[in-house]
Amino acid sequence: MSTLKVDTWKTSSGLENFPCTAWVNFNGTGTVVIRDSGNVSSITDTGVGSYTVNLTTAMTNTNYNVVCGGSASDIIGAVTQCVTPRSLTTTTFAVRADYNNGSYLDFANIFASVFGGR
Repeated sequence: MSTLKVDTWKTSSGLENFPCTAWVNFNGTGTVVIRDSGNVSSITDTGVGSYTVNLTTAMTNTNYNVVCGGSASDIIGAVTQCVTPRSLTTTTFAVRADYNNGSYLDFANIFASVFGGR
């Protein structure tokens, strides 16, 4: 199959599709390890429960949306949260794993997806 290039991608009913522009699945405990990713070159561990995601290809602007999730296998109900939008740059964004009591914790499973920025 060859490369398919389109300016606009729409469903048969005319709704425009907006593809994910970057995504990552990584282990945030010990030495951070990317399990799989798209348009993510590396993860920088910046402290307990705090990470910077480094993009392979820069976004053209910082008006993108980051959706995060995750879990610590021994913590029930823990979720990850993205830090405030001021941390978004065209080449990186920050993720923090926030335990229910507001303290940060290294999570075994962290997932982040980027939409927009192109």
